[in-house]
Amino acid sequence: MVSQAHTSSSIDTAEVERFSRIAAEWWDPKGKFAPLHKFNPTRLAFVRDQVLYRFGRDPKSRRPFEGLHLLDIGCGGGLLSEPMSRLGFTVVGVDASERNIGTASAHAAEQGLQIDYRASTAEALKAAGERFDVILNMEVIEHVADPAQFLRDCAALLKPGGLMIVATLNRTLKAFALAKVGAEYVLRWLPAGTHTWSKFLKPEELRGFLQGEALTMDGPFGVVFDLMNSRWNLSHDADVNYMMTVMREA
Repeated sequence: MVSQAHTSSSIDTAEVERFSRIAAEWWDPKGKFAPLHKFNPTRLAFVRDQVLYRFGRDPKSRRPFEGLHLLDIGCGGGLLSEPMSRLGFTVVGVDASERNIGTASAHAAEQGLQIDYRASTAEALKAAGERFDVILNMEVIEHVADPAQFLRDCAALLKPGGLMIVATLNRTLKAFALAKVGAEYVLRWLPAGTHTWSKFLKPEELRGFLQGEALTMDGPFGVVFDLMNSRWNLSHDADVNYMMTVMREA
């Protein structure tokens, strides 16, 4: 997923172009985005549980998040935006790739979903003064040129009491072995070159990016792949994949 804009200080044009080339494959569960399709149930459950808890919503409700405004930054083809819309959020999906936005918009229309998709950036939203109750910043920050500025710009989009969930990859030797070499070159789960290990981020680096802000950051919450059962699970092990929560003071 890519979230930078053509006018953005965090833009990495090579990353935008790489994801644009495979935009048509977002909704193919056996295509180049198959790992995200497999990852989706775990991260969706995490998002749902966090928002239910933070906003005191009814877990038995079919659409528990009615009235909440959500931003899916670096939305890609809409793999998160669509289920969030079904849960009741008013969703804005933003991506720097116009081809990704085209794919996402077409698929949402086929599903009868009203999602505000835009080929734009966090910086543009910030300049326009937009604010959101919930921001999903999932598997994006490791693809931008200036992760510190990108994260600060995203955090600035939170309303008072708002929640942002960040998911990324840890810069460890274990992550290099599994998420880079293993996933891209051995198992061929991802196209070679999808990730650059040096751009992976440690949890303490994310904390440092937001130091001094009126924010509370929790985590990391690790996510690991269970090879025996072919599924992702939450874990205390944050050496490879992990998520963090960011809450703005009310």
